[in-house]
Amino acid sequence: MDFSLNGRRVASPPAMDDDPLLYVLRDHFGLNGPKFGCGVGACGACTVHVDGAAQRACQLTPRDVKGRTVVTLEGLGSGRPDGLHPVQRAWIDASVPQCGYCQNGQIMTAAALLAADPGAGPAAAAAAMDEVVCRCGTQARIRQALSKAQAVIRDGS
Repeated sequence: MDFSLNGRRVASPPAMDDDPLLYVLRDHFGLNGPKFGCGVGACGACTVHVDGAAQRACQLTPRDVKGRTVVTLEGLGSGRPDGLHPVQRAWIDASVPQCGYCQNGQIMTAAALLAADPGAGPAAAAAAMDEVVCRCGTQARIRQALSKAQAVIRDGS
């Protein structure tokens, strides 16, 4: 199945067409940003963007993304001078990760939220971010980083 992955046209191996997209991304393309967390789409560790929307890669197959655009954490900052999306930069600046396992889902969810609604209020941001499970308790730093990224995106910096 052909699709766009981080800005380039790719094809999944035919033997993997019915496998979870998460496994294809990790095992075939060597992309380790999306993580296996629960396998049922509940935790968010495997979040990728499909045509700009945050989606759970463990719940999709290459058939589901045929002809579509998929972006992983590795491709999120493509084309930017430092190679980092404003959300990734804010995460680093706020020292968000503790164990780091949920960070792929947190960053990809935040980036999709801010792309769709740069002016998202605290309630909308909290609702979106609550969709990704964080067991370490870094929610305060996540909110701080999200707010910083939102300001950068809003100001066009």
